[in-house]
Amino acid sequence: MAQAAAAAAATTTGSRGRRAGRSGYAGYVAAVAALAYAAPHFWWGAGIGATFPGDFAGAPHGTWEAAVGYWGMGGVAVLGAVIALALVRPWGRRLPRRLLAVPALVASVGMSLWGFTYFALQYLLAAERVVSAPAFAAKDAHPQAVWGLFWYGLFLVWGIALGVAARQRLRRR
Repeated sequence: MAQAAAAAAATTTGSRGRRAGRSGYAGYVAAVAALAYAAPHFWWGAGIGATFPGDFAGAPHGTWEAAVGYWGMGGVAVLGAVIALALVRPWGRRLPRRLLAVPALVASVGMSLWGFTYFALQYLLAAERVVSAPAFAAKDAHPQAVWGLFWYGLFLVWGIALGVAARQRLRRR
């Protein structure tokens, strides 16, 4: 009987004693998504317009608004990557589970809804169920607007992965 229990435990745990399927990939995916979001904000802040989802020349530069929008959001995203890693790395266990996982779950819901809403609106625009306001029609027609698909897709990936990592962290003892 004890041998059967030991054999069952050996098949459900890995070399580090984790259960199968709880290896923390979601936390790593969330961290990579966060850094993928942070990097362009830093180069936009430095004046490089690559991958900007719109008219970079018309965006604010050299203002407080630009500093917060580029450098501040890039810094917040780097912090998000650290939090995502803290959910899955051993050094993150020094923090209380709920103190780390509950804000991550809240952020996950917000980012997932933000990304999903963009795609829902794009669908409604394509199906001609809604019409873009004249102020936004020019922005939507800009060739760089296609980058919005990438950035909002990134929000979906980041939000879902962060939510999975936070839920796994809450379930671990």
